[in-house]
Amino acid sequence: MSITEVRDQTRNALASVRAQRLREVRDTFRTGRWQGAYRRRLMTTDALLVLLACAVAVAVRDGQLLFAAGSGALQLDQLLLVGLVTVTWPVSIALSRGYDVRVFASGPQEFHRVFEATWRLFAALALVAFLFTWPGLREFLVVAFPLGLVLLLVGRWSWRRHLVQMRARGGCTTSVLAIGLRDQAERLVTELHARPSGYRVVGVCVPTDDVLPGEEILGVPVLGDLRTAASTAIQTGAECVAVSGSDCITADVVRQLGWELEPIGVDLMLTAELADVAGPRITVTPEQSVSLLHVDAPRFAGPKYLAKTLIDWTLTLLVTAVALPVMAVTAAAVAFTSAGPVFYTQDRVGRDGRTFRMLKFRTMRVGADREETVLGGENDADGVLFKRRDDPRVTTVGRYLRRYSLDELPQLFNVLAGQMSLVGPRPPLPQEVSRYEARMRRRLLVKPGITGLWQVGGRSDLPWEEAVRLDVYYAENWTPFGDLLILARTAKVVLTGRGAY
Repeated sequence: MSITEVRDQTRNALASVRAQRLREVRDTFRTGRWQGAYRRRLMTTDALLVLLACAVAVAVRDGQLLFAAGSGALQLDQLLLVGLVTVTWPVSIALSRGYDVRVFASGPQEFHRVFEATWRLFAALALVAFLFTWPGLREFLVVAFPLGLVLLLVGRWSWRRHLVQMRARGGCTTSVLAIGLRDQAERLVTELHARPSGYRVVGVCVPTDDVLPGEEILGVPVLGDLRTAASTAIQTGAECVAVSGSDCITADVVRQLGWELEPIGVDLMLTAELADVAGPRITVTPEQSVSLLHVDAPRFAGPKYLAKTLIDWTLTLLVTAVALPVMAVTAAAVAFTSAGPVFYTQDRVGRDGRTFRMLKFRTMRVGADREETVLGGENDADGVLFKRRDDPRVTTVGRYLRRYSLDELPQLFNVLAGQMSLVGPRPPLPQEVSRYEARMRRRLLVKPGITGLWQVGGRSDLPWEEAVRLDVYYAENWTPFGDLLILARTAKVVLTGRGAY
């Protein structure tokens, strides 16, 4: 057998192996176009919830039924108003890209777009109510929009839970073909597969032609090189291609790949090596021959922080008024079940490294913070924190208070005193701060919070590095709407008691 024949047989064998791998990937990850069906369900649900909110607003005016009390002309005006809002509200959500498949169950951006669309429509109708006389419009706005916004957010939350459950079982995912060096592809696979992100890497194409038969990266097959990327995307049924930069992948290569993917309806994504930078801080400025990616520096002062302080005081006053009976019962339970003071105060480090006295209901026996035998023993927490699941110093009542975070209610007074915020990084101990490196100190640029990303992300079960990352991410990327979402998620975490000990 000649050398040419051997080379041809080897080439044919490699082609056969590659074709088999492509068939296996296509059959394994073929999930169908679920996005269109999911979008239609969202739109239908939103329309029905908007109609329900409008019906309630029409039915309620001055505590009586509007249709029963109004004239025929008034009924017609109200029907026209209901029809107008029922149509324009979902349209406003669509214009704000609230039905974009890329934000489905991927983070708070989906909720923010619904909120933004609602606010814009509300502002437009409020202007109409100010300039013109439309019977019942002002009453309609007062009832329909707050109720409708709550219903829409609850509806989105319900669908998101369903989608997350489907993704946890491997369904409703977007298949991705990754293009990049092996270490870049490994990072992408790790990030997308670590949690139900909605994306599933089905194959990898490396820039060079040194593809080994049967090679895999974290269980994902290497299916080809850069030259065959478009055909590989077609054969695997990939819905998008994610490109990581390297010396081989130039602007011309990316442009050519985009032209090849365009006719077949495959999206092109460019991965940016930006860690823990939220979308609002990123702006793309297109120039003639290059696109500039601007990353705004985080700011820790200004009108946004003044608004945060006002929101903190307003909400805290309301919550304190509601929680006073619970706090009174809790204080009595602590006083009658163990000897010692009702409250426990401890030095914590706040914004800019200033120390303050943080209030809590006492959950341990008196002098527990000086028991060196326990403090020097087994530690169930990670990093500089000290936590024990079966801490013998905790009282019987204290275990229940910790499980449902009732011991933290007195921190509402720290918020009113300006020392803490409702939402923020975890308030650290001075001895923890003394061991901080430069990255960790960035969490001190904002006020600590009663709750935060660390609270809704796992509390004491979080690894130390992840807790620090969440705190720093919050300090640099927080938004008022994000704070509201964290408060809503906190209610669920508190009720389940997950990660509290």
